[in-house]
Amino acid sequence: MFASLVAMLNFGLWAFLNRPKQIDDWSGKIGGLAYNAFQRYQSPILGLYPSEQELASDIRLLSKHTKRLRTYSSAESPQVPRIAAFYDMEVMAGAWIDRRMRNNEVELEGLIALSRKHPNITRAMVGNEVLLRADISVKQLIGYIDRARAQLKIPVSTAEPFFIWERNPELADHVDFISVHLLPYWEKLPRKDAINFTLGQYHRLKELFPDKHIVIAEIGWPSAGDRKEYAKPSIEDEAQFLREWFNVAERENIDYYVMEAIDQPWKEALAGRVEAYWGMFNAAREPKFALTGKVVEDPSWPIKAIAACLLAFLPMFWFARHFMRFYVTGILFFLGLIQLSASVVVWSVSVPLAFYLSPLDWIMFLLLVPAQIAIILILLINGFEFTEVLWRPRWLRHFNLLQPSPPADQPFVSIHLACCNEPPEMVILTLDSLAALDYQNYEVLVIDNNTKREDVWKPVEEHCARLGERFRFFHLNPWEGFKAGALNFGLEQTDPRAEVVAVVDADYVVREDWLSSLTGYFHDPKVAVVQCPQAHRDFEHNAFRRMTAWEYDGFFRIGMHHRNERNAIIQHGTMTMVRKDLLVGTGAWSEWTICEDAELGLRLMHAGHDLVYVDDLLGKGLTPADFTAYKSQRYRWAFGAMQIMKARFGWMTRKDSPLSRGQKFHFLTGWFSWFADALHLVFTMMAIAWTIGMVGWPKYFSLPMELFLIPIIGFFVSKAVFGIVLYRKRVPCSWHDTIMASIASMGLSHAIARGIFLGLWKKKGEFVRTAKSRRLSSKPSAFASVREELLMFLALLACIFGMINSNAITYTEGKLWIGILAAQAIPYASALIGAWVAHQSNEAMA
Repeated sequence: MFASLVAMLNFGLWAFLNRPKQIDDWSGKIGGLAYNAFQRYQSPILGLYPSEQELASDIRLLSKHTKRLRTYSSAESPQVPRIAAFYDMEVMAGAWIDRRMRNNEVELEGLIALSRKHPNITRAMVGNEVLLRADISVKQLIGYIDRARAQLKIPVSTAEPFFIWERNPELADHVDFISVHLLPYWEKLPRKDAINFTLGQYHRLKELFPDKHIVIAEIGWPSAGDRKEYAKPSIEDEAQFLREWFNVAERENIDYYVMEAIDQPWKEALAGRVEAYWGMFNAAREPKFALTGKVVEDPSWPIKAIAACLLAFLPMFWFARHFMRFYVTGILFFLGLIQLSASVVVWSVSVPLAFYLSPLDWIMFLLLVPAQIAIILILLINGFEFTEVLWRPRWLRHFNLLQPSPPADQPFVSIHLACCNEPPEMVILTLDSLAALDYQNYEVLVIDNNTKREDVWKPVEEHCARLGERFRFFHLNPWEGFKAGALNFGLEQTDPRAEVVAVVDADYVVREDWLSSLTGYFHDPKVAVVQCPQAHRDFEHNAFRRMTAWEYDGFFRIGMHHRNERNAIIQHGTMTMVRKDLLVGTGAWSEWTICEDAELGLRLMHAGHDLVYVDDLLGKGLTPADFTAYKSQRYRWAFGAMQIMKARFGWMTRKDSPLSRGQKFHFLTGWFSWFADALHLVFTMMAIAWTIGMVGWPKYFSLPMELFLIPIIGFFVSKAVFGIVLYRKRVPCSWHDTIMASIASMGLSHAIARGIFLGLWKKKGEFVRTAKSRRLSSKPSAFASVREELLMFLALLACIFGMINSNAITYTEGKLWIGILAAQAIPYASALIGAWVAHQSNEAMA
């Protein structure tokens, strides 16, 4: 029912957006049509010309609507006057004049010869917008006109826009009539004002040249292309303008030729996208609109709407059937998101049916459509999380702290603390909190691996000795395998009585009931892991640590609950407990990945075990010490995630995999947001390159179509809204903290993208320690960690200024493109802000 309702609403929305428009009818003949004969893939640039059969077919079609044609060249398709005579049509023949002097002679001689040969050529045009293009001087043009007039007995003129005639009144002395182009689109006028503007210029010409007959040699409106400020090309506006003009011209007895009879896609390469769409017929020789009755902008909209409904229906039905436990608002919201996504896909893939794509347009199309599908998938994944978090009645899998078991029932826990080059005072604080645990059956193994300086590891060893036999210290140097290697060594040293292995980072201060309130979950033999959130302390008065602490908190308050619903949490390497026999029996800690914790969690799920997530802060650590450490940690997570994805891809895709559908979903899509960061980097590089092309070589690089740009902007906005709403709902922080956490998160985008690409490319990565309390080496400078982000930000800024100072700023697509460039710059600006806040915070604390 819900799926059907949303599908019907979708069809209704398509119908509303394409509702027919009533326009004044026109049932008579059209005054005249400007005619270029080139077919869809023909072009004078390529030397591909229409055959006589194609010319005859065109003229037969046009003869049903007008008795007059205007041509532009006499050297190209000289058969037109002869064929037109067969259909009793008059021709205003043209000679194409430009900077090619030899070609000008050929054109002029051809015009004179054709006019003498064919009596249905009733007017001659020497040149078309020659002075507008500044191809030759007024004096040279007058010379060509005078030569034609001297040899012809028919009226001769040249065609120019209004202001050329106004500025060069002497030109009128050398023509038999004034031939003017009145195209209000180029005047940046809204369509509703176009007719009055055209009439105003027409009457002004009559005042300037009262003794000359006025012929409007081009008048029309484009059906597609770039918006020119207030002038918007559309089929509806073209139909409105022309049908209104036909009636006005008949009433005022105005002599005119419509620009133009048939779309000419080849013109886009010369003068921009809009030049391809001035025809009353498209390049397939089909009428774009009727001359009577209502007009619809997209006559094929019912097919597209039905396709969108069919594409979305099964996914909507499946979702509604499986998530009836959600509130109705949530079900309808997500079904609407699915349906909207399907409509965008249909809208995008139908672009080649509505536009004439140039080779560069095809490149953009083939790049942007897959990118749009990717961002739609990411948006749907984020939307599902948004829906479940906001509109579920309750969590299905919710775990609380347990009442402590009697000591006799407590499993023996071996706590492993791996450290490398950590400040000793920080590690000692962690050890003191472990010594204060309210638990009887446990040991603590401190495994220091590859710390070179004795003054760093020796105080920790001595402190372990003071804490008693429960604490054992091991110094490994050299030792391979990074943290996983150290933990595997710890497994070999673990007390044989141990049933559970707990791992805690060297900067954590744990609550005394950490073990006593959680180990009871291991009485259930299916439970393999009990996980607490990664939480932080001592951040309240440090701006950088505060913004990062709240950034981490978002995942554990939102994403982990979302994943926990389907037993698919990410195991992270601190505040975690693992059943020892399962850890050892499935292969211990994996040393081939730098995210051994997440890999272990997936491996245990694959073995059919449960992972429990308890959202209580039973231990708090320190945030990264500076932005360099913050970036390095997230880079490592992204790199490691790709290592896992490559190695365990079959687990997540094969039908016979023991992983549930929910687990497969989360482990395939859980990193999609990071893929979005990788996609962002690719798209940014492409956008910079394309912008350079548009600014430097606008003749060859055109603006992407509006319908490609709107979904991308919609993705940016939706993703931001989803994130902020969820934060305000689930994370107990202020608006200021929410914004700063967002800046911190966005500032990691470039590091994540690098981690994704290098993780996909390389097999092995290096586990880089995340500096927490203080650095034992020199501190990085303020922007040392964000040099690449700074370069990207400056490049995007330069692109924005380049676009603002180019002609593209006059188009809606140009403004949208600038908006996209600005949105792309936000993550890089966020990285600069994060690095500066970290530097200032550390300076203040020094």
